[in-house]
Amino acid sequence: MKYPSKIVLEYAQFVLTRVFGTGVETCVLWVCSRILFPPGYFYEYILSPIIGFEIAVMSNFLFSYFWIWSKRIPHKSGVDFWRRFFIFNGASVAGFLAKMVFLLAFERIFRWDVEWCNLAALLISGLLNFFLADSLVFRKSKEMAQKSSE
Repeated sequence: MKYPSKIVLEYAQFVLTRVFGTGVETCVLWVCSRILFPPGYFYEYILSPIIGFEIAVMSNFLFSYFWIWSKRIPHKSGVDFWRRFFIFNGASVAGFLAKMVFLLAFERIFRWDVEWCNLAALLISGLLNFFLADSLVFRKSKEMAQKSSE
């Protein structure tokens, strides 16, 4: 069983790294849409955001793998790294889709501006992303769970 302070610390680290990831995503989006690619709707609104999102996901994963949940990975290897990244990436996409559902729902229900809908949706999808990372991507191995219950 987790101590409340342990999960609060992990969640605080998670939020901090996601704020950094948001900055990474925004910078990559800007560089791609303003410098790397020619003007055009596809490059600005489709390709650049996808590249920014994926680079932010990698940034978030690196923090998660080597900092937040590092102690849960008993045997780090290239295979383990990429296997977890693949699952993490899928969980991040699920979190993004959930965010979009809530964003659109809040706009329909409350008629808020997109920024407020996005912030409210981020709160919910952030909890979902934390839960998925904690319980799916970086879940304790059976041997670690056994040691902590003793």
